[in-house]
Amino acid sequence: MEPTDLELMLAVRNGNLEKLGILFDRHQQSLFNYFYRLRGDAASSDDLVQEVFLRMLKYRRSFRQDSQFRAWMYQIARAARIDRFKKQREVKTEAEVVTLQSSPGQPDHCLEDAERNVLIQKALLRLPEDKREILILARFQEMKYSEIGLLLGMETGAVKVRVHRAIVELRDIALNMAGERTNAL
Repeated sequence: MEPTDLELMLAVRNGNLEKLGILFDRHQQSLFNYFYRLRGDAASSDDLVQEVFLRMLKYRRSFRQDSQFRAWMYQIARAARIDRFKKQREVKTEAEVVTLQSSPGQPDHCLEDAERNVLIQKALLRLPEDKREILILARFQEMKYSEIGLLLGMETGAVKVRVHRAIVELRDIALNMAGERTNAL
């Protein structure tokens, strides 16, 4: 049986630093996805993932046995992102989002799924950052509402309401964008 994240982080806290590599393997991709969906910038997302694990190592002694590992990790991730971008308030344009390139022989349904994913990513980047973050945590990072509430300092009911509102706004943005694209053709 594999050790839990809690067991691994407690081992790291107590000086077994090799266990951080297992945590990195488990969570690197989800952290990258979190940052990428927030900013739409792969290079910056990679850098931020590295920063999170450096901070986890640096602040390992602050991890408590009664902590929820994912909430603690995303708290560090949020702080790293805020520190990185507090001086930069640039807005990503749609041109900076990954563009869809079809390859010969690619099935139509795969192409449609890829187009839908690009549309969703572009729509996400148009959401206000607070709505984008809560939606990413709930739907893409699959965090429980209680974990998100702990991370963001709000009641679980408030998290549910904000996620719902963000979904509605995302849907409206995506539908408008799809309509704009259809009208342009």
